[in-house]
Amino acid sequence: YQDKEEVVLWMNTVGPYHNRQETYKYFSLPFCVGSKKSISHYHETLGEALQGVELEFSGLDIKFKDDVMQTTYCEIDLDKAKRDAFVYAIKNHYWYQMYIDDLPIWGIVGEADENGEDYYLWTYKKLEIGFNGNRIVDVNLTSEGKVKLVPNTKIQMSYSVKWKKSDVKFEDRFDKYLDPSFFQHRIHWFSIFNSFMMVIFLVGLVSMILMRTLRKDYARYSKEEEMDDMDRDLGDEYGWKQVHGDVFRPSSHPLIFSSLIGSGCQIFAVSFIVIIVAMIEDLYTERGSMLSTAIFVYAATSPVNGYFGGSLYARQGGRRWIKQMFIGAFLIPAMVCGTAFFINFIAIYYHASRAIPFGTMVAVCCICFFVILPLNLVGTILGRNLSGQPNFPCRVNAVPRPIPEKKWFMEPAVIVCLGGILPFGSIFIEMYFIFTSFWAYKIYYVYGFMMLVLVILCIVTVCVTIVCTYFLLNAEDYRWQWTSFLSAASTAIYVYMYSFYYYFFKTKMYGLFQTSFYFGYMAVFSTALGIMCG
Repeated sequence: YQDKEEVVLWMNTVGPYHNRQETYKYFSLPFCVGSKKSISHYHETLGEALQGVELEFSGLDIKFKDDVMQTTYCEIDLDKAKRDAFVYAIKNHYWYQMYIDDLPIWGIVGEADENGEDYYLWTYKKLEIGFNGNRIVDVNLTSEGKVKLVPNTKIQMSYSVKWKKSDVKFEDRFDKYLDPSFFQHRIHWFSIFNSFMMVIFLVGLVSMILMRTLRKDYARYSKEEEMDDMDRDLGDEYGWKQVHGDVFRPSSHPLIFSSLIGSGCQIFAVSFIVIIVAMIEDLYTERGSMLSTAIFVYAATSPVNGYFGGSLYARQGGRRWIKQMFIGAFLIPAMVCGTAFFINFIAIYYHASRAIPFGTMVAVCCICFFVILPLNLVGTILGRNLSGQPNFPCRVNAVPRPIPEKKWFMEPAVIVCLGGILPFGSIFIEMYFIFTSFWAYKIYYVYGFMMLVLVILCIVTVCVTIVCTYFLLNAEDYRWQWTSFLSAASTAIYVYMYSFYYYFFKTKMYGLFQTSFYFGYMAVFSTALGIMCG
């Protein structure tokens, strides 16, 4: 900024403190606007439009390094309806958010006295702005001027601005919004260490089981090779070698199966890339930049989905590859957009700022059809041609082998339910931090932790599914594809159950809008996580 240059105070949204996502336009409450009208224009990004950022000009005249004494900028004619609106807002602990130079400022609308009969409005916004050189590095708001809400009176709204020199560097100006005591708590370090020990234990266990048992199995099978035919017919063959003629039989519903596998590979790629970008660039400093980045990366990694899904479908002898490509491309976008659409209806009914504008919806649909689909097609064609030929080491029998009776705990359903416990155990403390940053007012910035947890999750999932598949094949059940996918994907069920616990015991949310928003998007998050693990 140059001296005396205009500094814009944007009003963003107002809403109840306990429901972070239930926000309304600031001027949906009967606040009044300052006198200054002309203003440089503001362009919003795709991420901001989806997250319900509604910036409106406050009309306050602020100039760089120009102190303003307490000045009245407008007055509110308080009739019965306006008073009721303010009383409702104060009862529900409404507070508002503003921005100066992309720095967020929060303030409370008003307060009630102890017995809850009289309601007071804060009318005086006292701004203290710190500058370092020609840049704004710090903003503080003090709300003063408590005025009792009495119908049919005039309430004067005032503001003052004080500029002071600050030693904060421009790069570090966001540090005061971060909460190191919360995110870098000993428990956080401890949980990572804990998961890490679990990984070492699991990897050791898996390699030991496989090495020892497989060596034993090989010894047994090679001993049987040496016997003559007479002994072999009397010998008791059992175990995984029995199903060698059926183990490469295509899975049931290969179309859905390969679409899920392709989508899972894509979600993993997106998570990996976005976390790396977030570690390098501080994405939390810009409104909506995290979401915009994720959408862009998702669209760009579509060939991954096509490649893995298409090649798997071809190897399983699938014929309808175009249908598979469409399902693979639109599985995740349809799930996310479907949920968003449903929640959007409630948001529109509430007149909340979270209601997604029609133009933004069209933009997202265009990304799906004109970016994701063509890239997916490229991936599918590559996958079919490069690795679409089945190269199985042994022939598939013409007649499926009957599956013998097995103990109840070897049934696929039981294996699937047990498989998700360990991966969930390795990530659930990180889930708490991620949930808190999304559903409460904390800014998540420890992406290094998130990366570690993602790696740990991968290793644990791999180990668990190897063991599950080994048990299943040993019980001479060759239907391993869906079991191996679902025994990892069942993590999603545990995460969703945890989100219920979090809702009832860790938050104070209420109301239809926030509840449906919470459970809708938690379902999307859990499902995506499950598909990724699977």
